[in-house]
Amino acid sequence: MPNKPATINIIAKKAGIGLETIRYYQRIGLIEKPEKPLSGYRVYGEDTVARLLFIQRAKELGFSLTEISNLLALDDGSCLETKELAIHKLDIIKSKLQDLQAIASTLEKLIQSCESNSVPHGCPIITAISKK
Repeated sequence: MPNKPATINIIAKKAGIGLETIRYYQRIGLIEKPEKPLSGYRVYGEDTVARLLFIQRAKELGFSLTEISNLLALDDGSCLETKELAIHKLDIIKSKLQDLQAIASTLEKLIQSCESNSVPHGCPIITAISKK
């Protein structure tokens, strides 16, 4: 049984993303927009689905669309360049984790001060947030 032509609806379903996302990726150059025949719909190749899945997985790993564009430009090229991009992303993620741990620690302290607050009016959490 021959494959049904892969229209934008079909590749959207295969990739698990919306039509507008695909159109947006086309506008910013992450995927190509196939020529539209005079009579009919644009037909996408299976390579487009693979590219969309790559984009989605890279987003899950925390890469921005700009970073994904850089990864796609490298294609199967230099592993060294790809590694450098990944190291840079990992450094950013580790920095964000440290920031989040500091925020969590501050919130824990504020919650503890709220629990030990004997003053009926005024919340130490609100007071602390108001000061900064």
